[in-house]
Amino acid sequence: MSEPVIKIENLSKQYRLGTIGTGTIAHDLNRWWSTAILNKEDPYLKVGDKNDRGILGDSEYIWALQNINLEIHEGDVVGIIGRNGAGKSTLLKLLSRITAPTTGSIKIKGRLASLLEVGTGFHPELTGRENIYLNGAILGMTKAEVSAKLDEIIEFSGCARYIDTPVKRYSSGMTVRVGFAVAAFLEPEILVVDEVLAVGDAEFQKKAIGKMKSVSEEGRTVLFVSHNMASIKNLCTSGILLNQGGVEFIGTAEETVERYLQDDLLAYESGEVIDKGGNKHVEIVDYQTFRGPNKSISFFTGDKLTLEVTLKFNEYIGNVDLGVNFKTTGLELISHINNFDEHVSISGNKGDVKKVRIIIESINFAPGTYVIDIGMVAVGEMLHSLENCFEIDIQKGPNIGRPNIFPKNAKVFTPTRWEF
Repeated sequence: MSEPVIKIENLSKQYRLGTIGTGTIAHDLNRWWSTAILNKEDPYLKVGDKNDRGILGDSEYIWALQNINLEIHEGDVVGIIGRNGAGKSTLLKLLSRITAPTTGSIKIKGRLASLLEVGTGFHPELTGRENIYLNGAILGMTKAEVSAKLDEIIEFSGCARYIDTPVKRYSSGMTVRVGFAVAAFLEPEILVVDEVLAVGDAEFQKKAIGKMKSVSEEGRTVLFVSHNMASIKNLCTSGILLNQGGVEFIGTAEETVERYLQDDLLAYESGEVIDKGGNKHVEIVDYQTFRGPNKSISFFTGDKLTLEVTLKFNEYIGNVDLGVNFKTTGLELISHINNFDEHVSISGNKGDVKKVRIIIESINFAPGTYVIDIGMVAVGEMLHSLENCFEIDIQKGPNIGRPNIFPKNAKVFTPTRWEF
């Protein structure tokens, strides 16, 4: 087997909660005294809780990643998955040298380009064109090399009209389009892409997945973080499942996705609500469902269904993307709705508590049991996400004339009109 292009040995990253940097001068002096004078281990490496966001814990130190050992070879297309807070983004930031490891080492062979967050590596005062040249220079390319790729980058991004406009005036979707085009077309040996692609529209996501496929076919290495399991299985050859800062499973993309879904399915089957976290700038504090005037979780196909979600604004947010997923008990996504579908704006000031009512005039699902998840995003960042909020039971209604049951795999009932 060839030499790995990425070799990670005993990698750990520790953070002190609520603190920017390493902490106080006293902490730094303690570290220096122990390591430089006494030639002992850093005392703060002996403390710290596992990265479990659902538990308060006893320590102000947290291990975002702990004891990671990985080898990634040339041409590998690796999907990195796991729940929010598992350590996926931290790992990519360490690989991109945005932050330094607390312990361990990372060896990278070749040029690495990354797209981690909206606007990463872009100067807001510079135009899109100027930022393309800036990113090329950071990657060690000459102006002539960047110029040779410039037209392809602009065309792929679909932002030609705004390419000479300062990036600070771009929408998050436009910024991601240009950022991905820069990262992919400047021909790095290793391409690292975080969940940021979810900010783009469906057409761009399809283009981006296609480009990553072509990059991998050229023998270059791709690391891809996503919560879209279909994309992971479609694009990646292997997978890494992270859990609470550690590696839980390594295998093919298919095997890794199945393991991840199996873990989540166990949580769903237990009936517990799964809080997937977020920055909590807006928080889901209550939710319920109604059939007509009566609260109920049992419905007939074609019934009117009303969801009521109570939101608490901990910060001012001007445009909340509130989404609801309907899944089977096997976690197959059946339908997704959000407020943007109906051109509805949700916003609030700090301290506001708002009730949002979502009215579905006809819930046209085939008979069966379905799970409802609720989540919110703003400017490409997760605000709060709850899964397995409740189950609803759908029964064949009296308005449906068929005497027999629906086919096993049919999940959606489509009302029709028949004419002779």
